Amino acid sequence: MISLTTSNPQGLLAAMKKAIDDGHVTTWKYDTDGDFTHWPEQWRQKAWLRPKVVAGELQFGILFPKNQQATKEVYAVYHGRFIEMAMAHFDASFARAVATALMTLPDVITA
Repeated sequence: MISLTTSNPQGLLAAMKKAIDDGHVTTWKYDTDGDFTHWPEQWRQKAWLRPKVVAGELQFGILFPKNQQATKEVYAVYHGRFIEMAMAHFDASFARAVATALMTLPDVITA
């Protein structure tokens, strides 16, 4: 699970989607469900990060495809690269980024 501490979680989520739509963030895409996937060919659709807006936080739980085993490598890459993207593009929009080392709520094993 990823947690971004922010006073405006809904605004941060909207800004992330707009940055993707406007072509400022090219390594991430989001689908019609609002889930984010890492877009470089090697990692494309290996997992999705599902946003959840809560008071003072924007959380992301990871989902893996039904036909693919959840791996530590995909878990690590998705969490690390997503936080990297957030820090590079939205550093003024959140105070702290935290990722759990192991899956925990709101992570989901299969999509």
